[in-house]
Amino acid sequence: MKILLTGGTGYIGSHTAVELLRGGHEVVLFDNLSNSKESVVAKIEEITGVRPEFEKGDLLDKAALSSLLSKHRLDAVVHFAGLKAVGESVSQPLLYYATNVGGTLNLLEAMREANVRTLVFSSSATVYGEKTAVPYDEKAMTGHSITNPYGETKHVIEEILQDVAASEPGWKIAILRYFNPVGNHPSGLIGEDPEGIPNNLMPLVMKVARGEIPELEIYGDDWETADGSGVRDFIHVVDLARGHIAALEKLTDGVQIYNLGTGAGRSVFEVIESYERLAGKKLPRRVVGRRPGDIGVVYAAVEKARDELGWATELTLDDAMRDTLKFIGQD
Repeated sequence: MKILLTGGTGYIGSHTAVELLRGGHEVVLFDNLSNSKESVVAKIEEITGVRPEFEKGDLLDKAALSSLLSKHRLDAVVHFAGLKAVGESVSQPLLYYATNVGGTLNLLEAMREANVRTLVFSSSATVYGEKTAVPYDEKAMTGHSITNPYGETKHVIEEILQDVAASEPGWKIAILRYFNPVGNHPSGLIGEDPEGIPNNLMPLVMKVARGEIPELEIYGDDWETADGSGVRDFIHVVDLARGHIAALEKLTDGVQIYNLGTGAGRSVFEVIESYERLAGKKLPRRVVGRRPGDIGVVYAAVEKARDELGWATELTLDDAMRDTLKFIGQD
């Protein structure tokens, strides 16, 4: 298949590109490079021996999208592009709705014009909301207690996708609800390296380890968990990328929804301690207040992806920490 990856030079997009190319697929990367670098394209080629096509552009530019889809004879789209910082979404909700929802509407219209109706969408566990019982199951209600605009944009897009598939025949859509991607490619060539001050745990760990940030801030140690820190389902990014391949191979008419996680919760302190043990050194840290929009405990029910896609995680938290150390040159 020839597959377009929106946000294709980003963290998850680049790892998915590697897995697709290794599986014999053709890949076109589309990205505005607002939070990634074009140099990733050459690194993907170094890993796989195949250079993916790259087109710089923005989802908010409908004409560019239409031109892109008319230029390439695509079989499917994997849609990663969008803003993703929970805290930033609380302070800038209009930006998040305009970018995430508006960009997706442009993409869907361009896909319909080009008669490309196969889509894998990068969603999030945030659609479940804070009142959902753990582990989060795909049948649980969504949209009822979401704590931040980022999660709301993902929920709105999920609703749009289901409406589109119900209204027109031929759409094949997989909605993949991510939990917490961590780690980097074992080659050390590609990984999570966002611009500016990151919002997620592992990029912060890496910047503290490099000395770019003086200390690691822990957002609350008073959650109702065993050690007081937040608990998340941390999934290695390579396992996550392989979940997209599994979804593409099993797509059927209509919409299918899958969690992509490990099925187990690990605390923020556990992640830090795993990193410190493998790095052989302590990281400076301090506890600060909880962030707006955060939830105490989040982890996935993973039986549906296992049973229907034949997919399950294979890599451990320690694997993710080892690959992170290699990526930052401290292995």
